[in-house]
Amino acid sequence: MKTKFTITACAAAIVATGAVAKDIEMQAIFPQTLPLLGKPGWDIAEKVAELTAGGVQFNVKNPGEIVSTGEVWDAVSTGALESSWYSIGFAEGVVPSAPLFTTFPFGPDIKEYAAWWYYGGGQEIWTEITEAQYNIKTIHCSTLVPEASGWFREEIKTVADLQGKKMRFFGLGASVMAKLGVEAQSMGLADTMSALNTGAIDSAELGFPYLDNLVGMYEHAKHYYFPGWHQQTSFLSLLINMDTWNDFTDQERAIIETACEAQVLRTMAEGEAVQLAPLAKMQEENGVQVHTWPDEILAAYESAWAEVAAEKSAQDADFKRAWESIEAFRADYAEWKEIGYLK
Repeated sequence: MKTKFTITACAAAIVATGAVAKDIEMQAIFPQTLPLLGKPGWDIAEKVAELTAGGVQFNVKNPGEIVSTGEVWDAVSTGALESSWYSIGFAEGVVPSAPLFTTFPFGPDIKEYAAWWYYGGGQEIWTEITEAQYNIKTIHCSTLVPEASGWFREEIKTVADLQGKKMRFFGLGASVMAKLGVEAQSMGLADTMSALNTGAIDSAELGFPYLDNLVGMYEHAKHYYFPGWHQQTSFLSLLINMDTWNDFTDQERAIIETACEAQVLRTMAEGEAVQLAPLAKMQEENGVQVHTWPDEILAAYESAWAEVAAEKSAQDADFKRAWESIEAFRADYAEWKEIGYLK
């Protein structure tokens, strides 16, 4: 009788567990095959499933399997899509301030950016901008190292050399490049590679050496420019429809947030560890020439960025509020940065 009772109890527990298990559909905007960009979406799904003993299962889909990348924000907002592995900078067309919470020109490194997001008011401002109006919960869940700032077919020696270039550029950096005469377009990875292949664009910034080597950027151009003034670090995020988020228990929400915080640290470390070998390989085997921007051109980028930030602040109250917040935080942080760290 005891054995029978035990088996019955276990079966009842399994049924009960199955009854409350949550299967959440998630579409990534980067494919699983891309380390540091796409794969962390699947990694976080696996970690959450493990920590909840299968109680929360994120069913991750590759880009375009449910909706197009450009439709993801609206799909999560309406609930047509329960969640997404996303870069909120892609929502700029809907939420003009979005890039400030992802990456922006001449922005902070990961330490400073995380300090503002978690403890300097950044997360609270983004929550106020998006949760009520767009019905979306955002959790920063990964981070990227500084990106290279461009692949060009010819060497860029002066600002005038940028005139007329057709270039893929992400986020607010695209507006900066437009100020300097570049026909800049923001597009996803697949569209970027297609545009390079067809000649629709003749230059691009895409990622960091590990990624750029992986996708073969050296096949399209040989002049590779650093530093990534437009993208010193970037957050990738887990978007969850607020109705879906509210259906989780307090414990499940805590697990998801804590797992994402841990993954921010791990992806930061991984990104720093894997750049030099592919960079050396592209130079030695693929004829890539690595350049650093002359001071004159960097100064032109920074001046153009000041204009862009002022214009966008005048156009959008939320952008202005977020920009003033992070600028004030950075002004205060500068003293700590100056006295606390070795030069």
